[in-house]
Amino acid sequence: MADWDIRPATTADIEPVAELRAVVMRADLERLGRYDEHRVRQRFRDAFEAAHTWVIEVGGEFAGCVALRPAAGAHGPAHWLEHFYLDPRLQGTGIGSGVLRELLERCDSEGALVRLNVLTGSPARRLYERHGFRVESEDAVDVFMVRERA
Repeated sequence: MADWDIRPATTADIEPVAELRAVVMRADLERLGRYDEHRVRQRFRDAFEAAHTWVIEVGGEFAGCVALRPAAGAHGPAHWLEHFYLDPRLQGTGIGSGVLRELLERCDSEGALVRLNVLTGSPARRLYERHGFRVESEDAVDVFMVRERA
């Protein structure tokens, strides 16, 4: 596994992440008949919150991002794991697992439930299942997953 680090995101990170999102999600969105070159970028721009987003760097260079947004939990703290994109050249190297493990350890320390959604048929679902997420519900486009408090 390559050495990686995460740092807080800034507004300057919006466009590089929007571009990476378009690359990473293209195959899944095309398979689902939902790829729109403008919309795939704009949805990220509209949802971006620097306060809850980290940039993943490998060798000091931009490699991806991940967001962990606080959410209202009926029975305690909860978070939404969102915008988890990693440069395709680095996928399968263990970086995604390492980043996810670090974020989940933070959530575990506060006893927080973690939710996410992944596109139907996305190979990312296997990563989340390996880290304790289970399917909560799904439809033709999205699979909603949850990881209980540790």
